[in-house]
Amino acid sequence: MTAGRLVIASDHAGFPLKEVLRGELEAMGLEVDDLGTHTEDSVDYPDFAEALATAIKNGKADRGVLVCGTGIGIGMAANRYPWIRAAVCHDVTSTRLARAHNDANVVVMGARLIGTETAKDCLRVFLETNFDGDRHVRRVDKLAKLPA
Repeated sequence: MTAGRLVIASDHAGFPLKEVLRGELEAMGLEVDDLGTHTEDSVDYPDFAEALATAIKNGKADRGVLVCGTGIGIGMAANRYPWIRAAVCHDVTSTRLARAHNDANVVVMGARLIGTETAKDCLRVFLETNFDGDRHVRRVDKLAKLPA
């Protein structure tokens, strides 16, 4: 695994899947910082995207995992931070290409849209896939230069 330090977070809709994914990470022997939420009580997904983005910015993590109902809202919130490249992934192909071509540092999943086993597969692919570099570096560098 080339994952480094990991953080995971979700809103209430993503909480059950986050718990499964956290368990997978721990079973792999990886250290993961769970930023919440810790119940299915209603919360606001931007707060958890912010916590994850802050942890990555402060060097507490290299990569992250976010989960909400669809992945869309929490992914949009995470991508407001210029150092985050969050990709909403629904299958192993989108996950592999997000890492290999876009150097995604956050994988985002929608608990209402993805099955548990597919989510576990996506998590493994996210951790195992390296950025291809080469022709993709120019494009990723352009992302970093876009106005916030």
